Amino acid sequence: MRQLYARVCAAQAFVAATLLLLMVALIFMGGVMRMLGHPINWSSDAATCLFAWACFLCADIAWRRNSLMSIELLVERLPARLQQACRMFNYLVISAFLLYVIVMGTWLSWISRARSFQGIPEMSYSWVTLSMPVGGVLLLVTTLLKVQAEVRNAGRWC
Repeated sequence: MRQLYARVCAAQAFVAATLLLLMVALIFMGGVMRMLGHPINWSSDAATCLFAWACFLCADIAWRRNSLMSIELLVERLPARLQQACRMFNYLVISAFLLYVIVMGTWLSWISRARSFQGIPEMSYSWVTLSMPVGGVLLLVTTLLKVQAEVRNAGRWC
């Protein structure tokens, strides 16, 4: 199971990096083509879609690596058991929010399936809004793994 998760994480990092590179390439190409007098109107719209997906994928990667911003000025001064309680409370709040994001993002994707994205007739708006529930699931899995690690380490503080 760990090998599968490691492969999913590696694939996620590859996809996120690819989306960011494609986004930059599309924006650059759109600017160059506009300067040459042949604008590509859909390039910034497609880059927006890629940005939505990349944001959620990169947020999960940062969360998994503990690279998100945190303010621990007060918490780090607390005893170890209270620090753990604060982390568990934070994980509970984060999990509740992510469950909401997953449910409402799925609903938003469903109701926007017939809507075209930025006027591009071949592309459903659902492809953009699906980034929210998919990213929410990835973030929730990471959060639950953090909870599991916290529970495993709970015996060390006793």
